[in-house]
Amino acid sequence: MPQPDRLGFGGTVARWLRRLVAGVVLVGVLLVGGTAVRVWQVARIDDHTPSDAIVVLGAAQYDGVPSSVFEARLEQASALFSSGVAPLIVTVGGKQVGDNYTEAASGRNYLMDQGVPGEDIVAVEEGSDTLLSIEAVAAELQSRGLTDITLVSDPWHSLRTRTMARDAGLDAWTSPTRQGPAVFTRESQIHGIARETAALLWYQLTHYSADFQYTASQ
Repeated sequence: MPQPDRLGFGGTVARWLRRLVAGVVLVGVLLVGGTAVRVWQVARIDDHTPSDAIVVLGAAQYDGVPSSVFEARLEQASALFSSGVAPLIVTVGGKQVGDNYTEAASGRNYLMDQGVPGEDIVAVEEGSDTLLSIEAVAAELQSRGLTDITLVSDPWHSLRTRTMARDAGLDAWTSPTRQGPAVFTRESQIHGIARETAALLWYQLTHYSADFQYTASQ
């Protein structure tokens, strides 16, 4: 003989609501945790497959002088160019109000000072965030018939930039810098993974960029 439901209708609803909330929390934890693991995994990839262009994501510059974050990326791009990964380097990034130089121009000047021929560097002086920068690069390269790129940024930025570049129609691979503030300390590494996990989830949900403030020393 079936046992009566001693919880009553209200108790049954409350029980199922608790299960629903627990399920939602569990899915959220798995989603965030899984994304963080992927950010960490892709950060470890250093792909030197030959490509059409090396794309350096911009960062802060001060009156034409790259910040330490940007300098580390440019040094990596220069090394990849010297090793023959690609015959072209693309610097990208606009400027803030009051700046005399764009990130792209300051990056190009820095690379030329390092011995990279000016004719082998394209400065795409657009982009105020990662997504706009990637879209500007995609338009520039596709107009030249180029699609294969090697992305250079901080390790934790790799998965998001690669995802955006592939969404923009580019065949993108990553070779991040292994120096600079983004990798100096355990604290900066944890902060970078957390920041990029949140930014990537936001992009996948909305297809908008969310470039959270970088707190390590510039």
